[in-house]
Amino acid sequence: MTQWPIYDKASAVFPIYSRANIGEIFPDPISPLNASAGFQANLSPGWDDAFVACGVWDHATYDSAVQHNVLPAFGSYLYINMSLMRLFGVRVPGMTPEAVDLQYFGDLPGIPSYESEKRDFDDNPEFEATAGQWLAEQVLGATDLAAYDADRRTVEDIRKNRPAIADLGNQELRERITSFNDVLRPLLSRHIEASLKAGVGLGAVAQFTEAIGKPELALTLVAGIGDIDSTGPSTGMWALSRLARTGPVAALFDEGQDGLVERLHASSDPEVVAFTRQLDEFLTAWDFRGPSEWEIRAKTWGVKPSLVLSTVDRMRQADDSASPAVKNAERVEQREAASAGVRAALAGNDEALGQFEAVLHAAALWLRGRERGRTSCAMVMHELRLPALELGRRFTAEGHLERPEQIFMLFADELDAFLADPASFTTTLRDREAAYLDLFDREPPFVVVGQPEPVENWPRRSGREVQPAVAGEIIQGVPGCNGSTRGRARVVTNADDPSALEPGEILVAPLTDPSWTPLFVPAAAVVVDVGAPFSHAAIVSRELGIPCVVSATAASARIPDGALIEVDGTTGTVTVLEV
Repeated sequence: MTQWPIYDKASAVFPIYSRANIGEIFPDPISPLNASAGFQANLSPGWDDAFVACGVWDHATYDSAVQHNVLPAFGSYLYINMSLMRLFGVRVPGMTPEAVDLQYFGDLPGIPSYESEKRDFDDNPEFEATAGQWLAEQVLGATDLAAYDADRRTVEDIRKNRPAIADLGNQELRERITSFNDVLRPLLSRHIEASLKAGVGLGAVAQFTEAIGKPELALTLVAGIGDIDSTGPSTGMWALSRLARTGPVAALFDEGQDGLVERLHASSDPEVVAFTRQLDEFLTAWDFRGPSEWEIRAKTWGVKPSLVLSTVDRMRQADDSASPAVKNAERVEQREAASAGVRAALAGNDEALGQFEAVLHAAALWLRGRERGRTSCAMVMHELRLPALELGRRFTAEGHLERPEQIFMLFADELDAFLADPASFTTTLRDREAAYLDLFDREPPFVVVGQPEPVENWPRRSGREVQPAVAGEIIQGVPGCNGSTRGRARVVTNADDPSALEPGEILVAPLTDPSWTPLFVPAAAVVVDVGAPFSHAAIVSRELGIPCVVSATAASARIPDGALIEVDGTTGTVTVLEV
């Protein structure tokens, strides 16, 4: 039997791992089916490919004794190999291990320094030269996102040609679950390469602003860049929210969220019919988006449309001044003013000015590329989710599963045996699901050096005791988006339930993924426990024009819900004013 929960082997050569960054897209444990047929099965080798494509090393560098070098699962929680990320920082000209830590992982308490793990072979002139060529030609010299646009067309063709899932036979469904490996691995590889390029661009921009004595401009220069795929749902939901403010649509919303989807589709009122048509078009375009969307077991907006309507309900209470377009326009103006200021400071130094224009262009281009690749990957992951869920529904109806979601407790190499004799898996899948759900209450170590302790030794979240913050206390984080504001803290721990967030309140969360983006629209600011300037929360906040602080350790547990706080995204501080 395949080991469950999943415990990959840690590398003896590259021993430091972290939940930072990967925790944004995988806050929960990975399911067996996703690990063996979907995300981890393709992203880990795709990530290996991406580092090689960057010229920082070749495949021989990886620890051959480890199944997943870059992205292992410990206790079914995914980790990023920080040692390899730091080695990337060593070999790319202009980067450092410390810059990698800041850009990708934020402020990590208790992590060993790079010097404590440095290897004799880390400094390598040959790889530094090939990495330098990659930097010059493919990062700073890039002019477009042609490969990512081509990927998007491939993915859109897959979605457009999706067969009627309910009409497929069981074997056809099984084959569809594992039919996208040839697409996923290169798609994920390009996404990771864009992420690495974006990090290099952000670091270079920060170096320029530091050199001219204005480090606070770094984040402003990468705000309001436009064409960020992750902000698309915010625009769509905002349009829906404007239609839901008055008239018969508003009346249906005022009756409450329970049964709202059904009431909207049952109405014959012309205004409601028009709204519902627009809602259905939105769901068709964004059916793959949702909390933990790269986990194929997760319920996305297409599977659970009520998630969209509950967010629209929050948005419809916001004033027109909260429009994403209005906020973005303000950030565009600030970015253009900051760019002009840097150009003025560099006037007369043509070489430095040319370098500034190159890194400014690269940072914006690859931030767009990162989000485009990420979105395309999520689209394909949804194509695995749908056939698996259909199988789950069928075998639940036949009595072999207790609920459809238990299908995700299968490993890919068990699919054929399950179809041949589903009754023989009933007890196994029930027991695995019980173990899987128990993992949600375990607190995985944030940083791991070597092989972690068994999951049964991890503390339970339900038993965690945290000292509440008091008035006057300052929680130090990392700047995510410049600006400051005061407001009531609204602690939201799950994007499934945005109902508590009122317009003008400050969203305080453990972390965010793309499905949280629409919640940023009515919020006055965003504070997250983990993250870095490169994190989703920071990127989206800069596009939507709201202050953001990331890596504010335990903020969502320590800041009382409803407390009056001040968020300063320039200094990275959160001040508790009143509890």
